[in-house]
Amino acid sequence: MSKFLSDDWASDVTAALNSHQGFKNAIGDADLGIQFTTTDAPDGEVAYYLKTGGGDATLALGTLDGADVTVNQGYDTASAISKGELNTQTAFMTGKLKVSGNLAKLMMHQGAIQQWGSAVSNLEVEY
Repeated sequence: MSKFLSDDWASDVTAALNSHQGFKNAIGDADLGIQFTTTDAPDGEVAYYLKTGGGDATLALGTLDGADVTVNQGYDTASAISKGELNTQTAFMTGKLKVSGNLAKLMMHQGAIQQWGSAVSNLEVEY
C-alpha cells in the first residue's frame, strides 16, 4: 500500500497506467504533459506531473518544464478523484479544479483521462 502523493504512489500509478490496455489505447502515442499542484495536503503543497509520449506514461513528483496543462486542486478534491468519489469533469465544473494552459489538447485526450480512473481503481492507497 502506498501513501497518496508519495514517490511510491507515483510509481504505482505509472505501472498501472502502462499496464492498462484502455489507457494505452486511449493515449496512443500522444505527447502530453500535465502539471498538478495539490494544496492543503498533510505534508503541505505537492507538485506532480503526468508525461506521456511514445506509448508510455510517467507519473512523478516534481515539476515538468513545458507542461501543456496545469491543474490546481486542494487535497480533498485530489483524494476524492483518486478514490473514484468525484470525477474530473464535475470537479472542474464546480470550481474544485482550476485548469490552465492548452485546454484543447487536454480535451483531445479526455478518453485517456477517463481511463486513468479505471487503470488505478485497484491500487491500494493510504490517504
